[in-house]
Amino acid sequence: MSADAIESAGERRRTGWGARLVILIPALWLTVLFLVPFLIVLKISLSQSIVAQPPYTPVLDLADGFQGVREFSAGLSFENYALLASDSLYVTSYLRSLSIAGLSTLILLLIGYPIAYGIARTSRRAQLILVAAIVMPFLTAFLIRIYAWVNILQREGLLNDALLALGLIREPLVWLSTDTAIYIGIVYSYLPFMVLPLYASLEKLDETLLEAAADLGCPQWKAFWLVTVPLSLPGVLAGVLLCFIPIAGEFVIPDLLGGSGSTMIGQTLWTEFFSNKDWPVASALAVVLLIILLAPIVAYQHLQLRELAPDHAQAKDGVR
Repeated sequence: MSADAIESAGERRRTGWGARLVILIPALWLTVLFLVPFLIVLKISLSQSIVAQPPYTPVLDLADGFQGVREFSAGLSFENYALLASDSLYVTSYLRSLSIAGLSTLILLLIGYPIAYGIARTSRRAQLILVAAIVMPFLTAFLIRIYAWVNILQREGLLNDALLALGLIREPLVWLSTDTAIYIGIVYSYLPFMVLPLYASLEKLDETLLEAAADLGCPQWKAFWLVTVPLSLPGVLAGVLLCFIPIAGEFVIPDLLGGSGSTMIGQTLWTEFFSNKDWPVASALAVVLLIILLAPIVAYQHLQLRELAPDHAQAKDGVR
């Protein structure tokens, strides 16, 4: 074997180890910080609530050997999941959370797309200023911003004062403890998560495609729907996922701005954990919520793989 061949084989070996290391680090991170906690929560969701420490049973004791493992496995059950399906409180909480998350995401998309489109069409210096303005609220703590909205939406708050001064209303309106307040807080808090991925997608748009459409006699509005919107779909999907998933499990905003008449699943989770001390039911709620929210992520990945499949096939044909 020649020296060049030996050197080439060594480079491939080093590259292979480097690629494995790049994959191994995030895999270990996900295992330690996601998979292991999830398995713990899953185990608790199959347990039964008791007044003790820990507040559930069974508890695995490896000192008892194989007999202890058998008794531990026999004590696990799916009773908590059956309870979730049979109790209207939990079903209503899930449906309410998903409906609020869906409508909030739609509102965010309708508001965020024009903002991102406008930022992408300005000069480079103006883009930096506008993006910084979008990110600026993150410099203030999330809880402080929501408490600020509590003051704004009070009966004698800034919003009613402004509407009265403009003559739009004759008496103060009730904003707090309503669904409207929840939507206001959610849209305000999550707007940057929608605007930034949309801006990143629109900013990379090839202007020559729009020029070609105009040269072929395509009206501006039609070129927007046929060229701009389809090419920005990756940013739309990313923004929708970044907003919908955390909104569905939101706790702080509905707890501070919403009413007590109907709760979202985040509030139900908190109640089961800290008020009722029912860790198994709360864990079952968390597991079901995770499964529900994994569905759009899996669908998004499936679409991404379908888009990458033709390019991968063309690359393989080119190598051949």
